[in-house]
Amino acid sequence: MTSIPECGADLRGGAENAIAATASAAEGFPARHAELAAGYGGAGDPDDPAMVQAMQMVLHLPKADPPPRSALLVAAATAAVALCLDERVGPGGEWEERYLSWKRARIRKVARRARGAQWRATCAVEGVTAEIDGAQARALVPGPVGRVDPRIRRLQIGGTDLDHDDPGPPDPALPVLWVNSSLGMTLGKAAAQVGHASMLLAGALTAERAWSWSERGFHCSVREADAQRWATLVGHVAEGAAVAVRDAGFTEVAPGSMTVIAVPARSW
Repeated sequence: MTSIPECGADLRGGAENAIAATASAAEGFPARHAELAAGYGGAGDPDDPAMVQAMQMVLHLPKADPPPRSALLVAAATAAVALCLDERVGPGGEWEERYLSWKRARIRKVARRARGAQWRATCAVEGVTAEIDGAQARALVPGPVGRVDPRIRRLQIGGTDLDHDDPGPPDPALPVLWVNSSLGMTLGKAAAQVGHASMLLAGALTAERAWSWSERGFHCSVREADAQRWATLVGHVAEGAAVAVRDAGFTEVAPGSMTVIAVPARSW
């Protein structure tokens, strides 16, 4: 994962500062991981619809030479889990209250697209950027849907999609997020679902394994699963060898649909 400097990367000068930053992140990581592993959604929705909590996700979709769909989904998944385990969402962190208000409610993500000046404008909104093989995505600090920053609110939610690509066999050293191809999800819907999957996978890992994954930038693979592979993957979920995202059914798919199955890296 590469953070984009113009999108607020934490540029710490010198080796000593880099070592101190890593030590600080490692010290608070078990608490952040424990919160993620505890699950989410117990508090339900507030009575006021405007106060429903959501994580806004922004996908960089330049008009010329857009990235491959699979790479953009990896960037979205990476950004989502990176934000959930960022130092700033931990105890005493500047994002803690907003993060917990979202995580402990009925969790939602809203994926939007941006290009050019729109994308650059998102860099001033608090969040985490991931870049994977030239594909860029941002996960923004969650908040009420009625109070979305104007720079984000104006971004289109639906519309532009990307053709499915064939990135080849996944890297065995990385976890794989398998997308249920039979559902025909749009790019935005799939981005939100792989973001859920990366969170679930990190929470299902031990804190030590999740930390090791963080040191690799939460890099993963995203692939489409046909009916035959999906049936096998469902078996892995039943055996406890994989985790599955079951959608609430707010958009595109029926409630309870299994959208993504996350499988740990073979070496884990």
